[in-house]
Amino acid sequence: MIMRENAYKAIQSGIVIPAIPLTLTEDRKFDENRQRTLVRYYLAAGAGGVAVAVHTTQFEIRLPQYNMFETVTKITAEEIDRYEAKTGKTVVKVAGVCGPVEQAVKEATYLKSIGFDAALLSPSGLQSLTEDEMIARTEAVAAIMPVIGFYLQPAAGGRLFSVEYWKRVADVKNVVAVKCAPFNRYQTFDLVRGVCMSDRRDEIALYTGNDDNIVLDLLTEFAVDINGTVYKKRFMGGLLGHWSVWTNATVKLFEKIKAVRYDATISAEMLTLAAQVTDMNAVLFDAKNGFAGCIPGVHEVLRRQGIYTNILCLNPDEVLSPGQAEELDRVIAAYPHLADDDFVKENLANWLAD
Repeated sequence: MIMRENAYKAIQSGIVIPAIPLTLTEDRKFDENRQRTLVRYYLAAGAGGVAVAVHTTQFEIRLPQYNMFETVTKITAEEIDRYEAKTGKTVVKVAGVCGPVEQAVKEATYLKSIGFDAALLSPSGLQSLTEDEMIARTEAVAAIMPVIGFYLQPAAGGRLFSVEYWKRVADVKNVVAVKCAPFNRYQTFDLVRGVCMSDRRDEIALYTGNDDNIVLDLLTEFAVDINGTVYKKRFMGGLLGHWSVWTNATVKLFEKIKAVRYDATISAEMLTLAAQVTDMNAVLFDAKNGFAGCIPGVHEVLRRQGIYTNILCLNPDEVLSPGQAEELDRVIAAYPHLADDDFVKENLANWLAD
């Protein structure tokens, strides 16, 4: 295990990991001060980990014309290291790793050098590779640093995988977790079943990335029959774009879920909360428009709270969809218990000046 012991224990026990977005100035340059402010917000909100250079951070940060990958990851690591030194707490540092083997290995090597705990290995843009080739890529990155496997929905650049594929992912030594984000119940069960088929099943922590089904994923105990033996598996935590906003409220909800998820019965209140979170996410991620306004939706919430100064993306075509802002008005008013505007208002000045 090439991982800090406390970080591994945290992943296995279950934590809140927001998938953090990117901050830009009005001329679409990197805004370092606001990016540091954003990381401080997540740490103050109680997140147990932070994931950067992922879909929510915009894959375009890797393009030569922007060249932001190393800068954004380094600043994130610096803020977490500073927080850990000050508080004595461990915060799991996760970063996305993308591209063919050569690129993925290069990114992982850099991330390891600046102290990241795990690589979230994205399948985006690799539809032409066979499952054998994808496994070989996983092994190459896992030889460098711990890996979190990733089932990414096709709408965000992912692809479909077989049950056997997830068994083989779980078999790879130094794979410590798998994020499940196909936004599909059938494919979610495929992943769980595949992991349960592996002899390393107990070493793999499952993390929900299904932003459309967050609470129910975290409440559910899966019982999977493998050749007559029933294995039980749970999603221990989440690594979610939805959790990049309203994070303090998310941490409180997650603690509430953890307190009841092993109970014999689940209350009607928890099921109602599950539906409310899904309603909020449908608007935040712009589900009715094929997720076109997903990242701008995240930015808009942060702008309203004062953490962001604008909602710009690197791609100027990424904007809020018609009616999305009004729908955000609706869900924020309807579910104040799932937002954290007061928390941000009370602390923003300190995060900006820190």
